[in-house]
Amino acid sequence: MTEHDDVRDLLAAWAFGALEPAEERVVPLHLARCEDCAAEAERLRETVRMLDGPLLDEPPSPLDTLFAGALRARPAPPRVARHAGPYAAAVAGLRALLPELAGRWSTPVVHDWDVHATVAHLLAADEHLALRLGIDARVPGARIDEDADWTDTWERRSAEVIAHEYGSRPEETVADWSAQAAELLGTAHARDPELAAGTTLLMGLRLPVAEHFLARAFEAWIHTDDIGRALGLTVPPPPEEHLGQLIGLAVRVLDTVLGTEAPPVLFAVRGGEEWVLGSRSDPVAAELTLDPVDFCLLVGGRYAPDAVPRDTTGDAAAVRNVLERAASLSWL
Repeated sequence: MTEHDDVRDLLAAWAFGALEPAEERVVPLHLARCEDCAAEAERLRETVRMLDGPLLDEPPSPLDTLFAGALRARPAPPRVARHAGPYAAAVAGLRALLPELAGRWSTPVVHDWDVHATVAHLLAADEHLALRLGIDARVPGARIDEDADWTDTWERRSAEVIAHEYGSRPEETVADWSAQAAELLGTAHARDPELAAGTTLLMGLRLPVAEHFLARAFEAWIHTDDIGRALGLTVPPPPEEHLGQLIGLAVRVLDTVLGTEAPPVLFAVRGGEEWVLGSRSDPVAAELTLDPVDFCLLVGGRYAPDAVPRDTTGDAAAVRNVLERAASLSWL
């Protein structure tokens, strides 16, 4: 390969600040004399200007939260459409955690994964959407099998990618994940709501591409939170607008899973919207209110149905059905 080819392969990592020291010397020199690569590098750099949530009125101490400085010195909003904003911010959130990971890659996180494996899993998790959008996989063996059971396929591919990445340094896994994320955020589907309104089948769900971007955001945030907890670091929830988008997706999927035969429950997130889940033809059997972050953690499999804090009235069995179905949605 030529120097030009080598540098183009590094541009996404450059945009994310994930280059090795030797690469940090090579890339700027090449960009200074290659207009094509310089233009592509600038496009990618714009893509990763991601933290577009509102500033906190009183930014917390750096001892309390990982992102205080990033929130106070917030960069310009990304050039992505609203549906891709939560994924852009979730990627930025995990990137903000990276300086804390040096020497701690083997810390147990979730399931039987350590920090390295958790990042490798995210590489695998984003891969399917990347393939659908025409992005080449970064780990050999990627495929889309429409006839296979999606849960088996999901678990098998995640295990394959983790095993592959254990043969690489953690920093190389991070660079691959970062580069794939940048490519996803650089697609036309991330910038064009009309294009992203088209549906595709992923994880057993036929949803608009826009909603698959929200699913990627959900998973990236959940696993960033997993890593933060494992390392004793506070990871803030998504900005309020993004959290509302993730909740909306989770409610739509939950309502589909419950179907029209389930006893109707009036479900609300504290301080937010409310929905009737289940049958629309019967009187509401119960009311259920959850904290918005707790609801996301329940859907993400981080709360057991009987352990999530909640306010309820009415039919306890109807409430339990909603909570159990919500927890069953987890693929994370």
